[in-house]
Amino acid sequence: MECTVKWTGADGMTFLAETGSGHLLAMDGAPEGGGRDLAPRPMEVVLAGAGGCTAYDVVLILKRSRQDVRGCSVRLEATRAETDPKVFTRIHFHFTVSGRELKPEAVERAIRLSAEKYCSASIMLGKTAEISHEWTIVETA
Repeated sequence: MECTVKWTGADGMTFLAETGSGHLLAMDGAPEGGGRDLAPRPMEVVLAGAGGCTAYDVVLILKRSRQDVRGCSVRLEATRAETDPKVFTRIHFHFTVSGRELKPEAVERAIRLSAEKYCSASIMLGKTAEISHEWTIVETA
């Protein structure tokens, strides 16, 4: 895996990343740090990556378990250290999984497998952060 990140110029703190798969991602700093607030902060991207990684796992595991999953979202609430390096110290994941006749034990299992075995991003963040999970099932017609 590879990624190239380039500063876009002297008038701000915007960076453009090109991933190894050829996709572009913009990041920017807060105005008080010289940024122009044009894109997410790099640490927001890290948090979003963990959310995307675990949601991907949960949907895939539920599909493979033959669950009729129709939607999955995860809200992440994080706390960072007060001093540098300002690592994440706590991350709470709240999943909302929707579908037809989803088995609670299947949803719980999918989240646990992601958290303990498959989601590289959240497992890595768990080295500095206390990680917690909760979930809600929404029945869809």
